[in-house]
Amino acid sequence: MFFNILNISVRSIKLDDLLKLLCKGVLITPNVDHLVKLQKDKEFYNVYKKADWVICDSNFVNLAAKILGTSLLEVIPGSSLLPAYYNYHKNNRNIQIFLLGAKEGVALKAQKNINQKVGWDIVSGAFSPSFGFENNEIECNQIIKIINESKCNVLVVGVGAPKQEKWIMKYKEKLPNIDLFMALGATIDFEAGNIKRAPVLFQKLYLEWFYRFLVEPRRLWRRYFIEDPLFFWYIFKQKTGIYKNPFE
Repeated sequence: MFFNILNISVRSIKLDDLLKLLCKGVLITPNVDHLVKLQKDKEFYNVYKKADWVICDSNFVNLAAKILGTSLLEVIPGSSLLPAYYNYHKNNRNIQIFLLGAKEGVALKAQKNINQKVGWDIVSGAFSPSFGFENNEIECNQIIKIINESKCNVLVVGVGAPKQEKWIMKYKEKLPNIDLFMALGATIDFEAGNIKRAPVLFQKLYLEWFYRFLVEPRRLWRRYFIEDPLFFWYIFKQKTGIYKNPFE
């Protein structure tokens, strides 16, 4: 089942069912920030149109869906999806995960933590790229070489949106061993213990975003208080029938 929000088709699915079906393709997880960026970034919009799995990451997006007359079966944050995925495959030796993202040393720490939880090296590769790596073709080719040599077949990229989604779409054809690409934001940091998820109460009250702001105010204040509120204006326009796709 799918629902349309701001001309993006989002799959409505329960986590248990997703894990059974998630074998191949590109997975991205829209939240409020993504849907706002999509209004001005045609390349990012095109990435969304080409993705195989568009899975809602946000309670606010689910709330918007209800306003528009539908409801998601389940909200699946990336920070929940990755641990669910590696635990689902904890006895599947055919799954080998590569972690790409976070600051220096963080991906390696996440690799160690995940492997300890699972009991074997399900994560067999990890790399933290330099800041601005996406604009350095030499480094990107080096990363591709590292991933290919790892023999991994699942790639988790956590370098922030829209960078991670664009990077996957640009280079996925050069990664023939990878069956499943997942763009999962800060999930690598969560797995490393570098950043902690919001307490359950914050999550239930739709305030996980506010908890993250309290942790990283300098980085997130503009996103949460200047840019993202536009989301509600766009939803109002869709509800009243006056929203128009800026790229079609």
